[in-house]
Amino acid sequence: MTPVLVALVMAAAPAKTLTLEQALENARLHQPTLRQAAADAQAAKARADEARSGLLPQLNLGLSYVRRTNNFVPSSLTGISAPTSTTAPTFYTVNAFNGQLTLSQLIWDFGQTWNRWKASEASAEASAQDEQTRLQTSMFGVRTAFFAARAARDLVKVADDTVANQQRHLDQAKGFVQVGTQPEIALAQSLTAVANAKVQQIQAVNGYATARAQLNQAMGIEGSTDYDVSDDRMLPVEGENGELEPLVDAAVAARPELAAYRLRVRAQQDSLSSARGAYGPTLAASMTGSEGGPFLNHMVPNWQVGATIQWNLFGGLLTQSTVNEAVATLDSLVAQTDAERQQVRLDVEQAQLAVHAAVESLAAAEEALKNAKDQLRLAEGRYETGIGNIIELGDAQLALTTAAAQRVQADFTVSTARAQLWHALGKP
Repeated sequence: MTPVLVALVMAAAPAKTLTLEQALENARLHQPTLRQAAADAQAAKARADEARSGLLPQLNLGLSYVRRTNNFVPSSLTGISAPTSTTAPTFYTVNAFNGQLTLSQLIWDFGQTWNRWKASEASAEASAQDEQTRLQTSMFGVRTAFFAARAARDLVKVADDTVANQQRHLDQAKGFVQVGTQPEIALAQSLTAVANAKVQQIQAVNGYATARAQLNQAMGIEGSTDYDVSDDRMLPVEGENGELEPLVDAAVAARPELAAYRLRVRAQQDSLSSARGAYGPTLAASMTGSEGGPFLNHMVPNWQVGATIQWNLFGGLLTQSTVNEAVATLDSLVAQTDAERQQVRLDVEQAQLAVHAAVESLAAAEEALKNAKDQLRLAEGRYETGIGNIIELGDAQLALTTAAAQRVQADFTVSTARAQLWHALGKP
């Protein structure tokens, strides 16, 4: 074994076995995109609470202190003679304390604030569905990376078996050449085959190490790849061999992407109602109590209650433009929802077809592997008895290596196709 291969094998030597369920749990705990999605959902919920604040009473406290002059300022009104002051202005200053407590409450604004709050709530629910979408996407990514690592591990086994077989053929060739039953070219060809097999072995070991590094990234883990993956496979998905329509119906009901679109449509409908509310007036009530004076121990109280109505009779067609924008945005969201529903159907149909094709390919690959093993067994028997030659033996070994690798790839394709169908059905 070459120093490079020894280093790769030592680097890839596992200290423990990682199961698929452990990999999925690691992703739930450590994947940064899931933490980001959770934070985005919390931010959307906070924005909904912000929008609700306009419906609740508003209580404000104001305290002020100034030091000012108190000179008389004469004024004149039409038809009225203002009194004159004989006191000359001075720079003498006095205290002015003032405290004011104001309570205000929106009474009605034709649904502007209410519908704005409802729209924010629907948007927050849509963000929660986005969080589920990211969870499902992350879980699918982990499954795909796990099955890729398992396939890479199996390819290392194929490469190891190939090296062992080629080394055994080399030992046979050396003996046959020494006794003169095989030409020297048989030895040269066997040496080449062993060298090529070791190259493939090095690449397979490196591929397995790389696959585990990619699995770490999918799990959101920054750490060692000092583990081996288990033999876990994706079990058959319920309904994978059944009719398409029940699967599509299940996916439409479960996919969080579609739920998010439906919630955004509802949010936009509420936003449209809020925009139309601007055509009407806004009615609010308030109550204010205050105390003021030049000294803290000599304050004068005052209070007042009132109501205000404000109506923007013409705002440069702003309200009409806002309503038009909201209508157009709603139409766009409805169209996006329809497109997403069509995409869900396509995802399910493609995944189901992929599962069928992968299962059939796996059966064919297993048959090819069985035949390749028989071919190599017969070729080795012919070679040992001197009937066959090194070329025939090499072709048989290549056929076995190719069939074994093809069988690994077919098994990987079955698991990933089922994972894709699982994902298309909206399952985490």
